[in-house]
Amino acid sequence: MTEQRPKATDGRRDEEAQRHLLDVELEHLPPQLRWREWMGRVEAVIFAAAEPVTRDTLARVVGKSCNLDLIIDDIREELRSRPYELVSVAGGWQHRTRTAFGDVIRAATGKRDISRPLSRSEALVLMSIAYFQPITRGELSTLFGKEVSRDLISVLRTQNFIAAGPRSPQHGAPYTYVTTKEFLSHFGFDTLRDLPDMEALEDAGLLSKERLLAGEASAIYDDDMV
Repeated sequence: MTEQRPKATDGRRDEEAQRHLLDVELEHLPPQLRWREWMGRVEAVIFAAAEPVTRDTLARVVGKSCNLDLIIDDIREELRSRPYELVSVAGGWQHRTRTAFGDVIRAATGKRDISRPLSRSEALVLMSIAYFQPITRGELSTLFGKEVSRDLISVLRTQNFIAAGPRSPQHGAPYTYVTTKEFLSHFGFDTLRDLPDMEALEDAGLLSKERLLAGEASAIYDDDMV
């Protein structure tokens, strides 16, 4: 009995059809022109997207021999003198205005950043979730030596920095909390591996591993923890 080729799903079929319609290999072009065309395609896709664009998405518009990392490097080099840049965030790439032009844009548009900055307590809880996720509210309260309120958790969820994670195996199976792609994008991280390591935080006086393990976290933080 001969094996039959698996049937493609509708999504796969549409994707394959689009790829066949678009010449991605560009074998008729000399290498230099082919590379320039790939660069243009990659930048166009990123420019048109509202969210960071993943490697898998970009791979649909370039040839199989195209090294996307080198393409990104070349685009960044060309943007070096421009007021915007190409950054790696949340597992993809995105165009962002350079921070030096923030005041210029606000003056031109009359728009101000109306998002409320996180309080010290909110920032410290968010940092703890980022490092120790998945973690329950009860575990956070134990960590800080005082209750972490539902209101504080709600603030972080409203800003889409955290979301519900898997249920904990603890009694009652409480929900845990994890960080989101918005957290990565907002703070300019590509992945959680980009977070400063524990030693760097200890050197900065922001976190003490020994004191955390000893259950003395509340002594590290301000008394405004709620």
